[in-house]
Amino acid sequence: MKILITGANHAKALKLLKAFPQHFALMADYGDVPGLSTAHYAFKSLGQLNKDSIAHILLNFCITESIDTIIPLHGYEIEPLAKSAVLFNEYGIEVLVPDVEDLKDYLDADAKPFKNFAVFVKGECIFASGQEIFIKKEDNFSGVFGYDAPDNDLKLFTI
Repeated sequence: MKILITGANHAKALKLLKAFPQHFALMADYGDVPGLSTAHYAFKSLGQLNKDSIAHILLNFCITESIDTIIPLHGYEIEPLAKSAVLFNEYGIEVLVPDVEDLKDYLDADAKPFKNFAVFVKGECIFASGQEIFIKKEDNFSGVFGYDAPDNDLKLFTI
């Protein structure tokens, strides 16, 4: 599986690499991005930032790069991608964000740093940095969520 993680110029994006040791991660960001490539990950530019066409930029990039799953980390990418998730799915690209109608419950206005993060795909926790065991959530629950303790409310892991 080929995963796109946005926000590559930020340390939070690099933390996510340990959640996907068996997959290839394409780390991307807007503007200048370091030209680094290994067997398990690479960095690439998404071009110039245009917040009015985020979903279009990312869909085009995902199709061109044969991406299977996208993890948006920039706060301004979350809502446009949640609204466009059905379109991405038509191209076989899974967008790891909660459903658009549930977004407000998971947005963290402060974008504060969290001690831990967990990756959920269709309700299943596939990775938790604190090694906690999370119970299965609803099938429409997907995304990367930050938390300090397992009993905290999960908030989207954004930059």
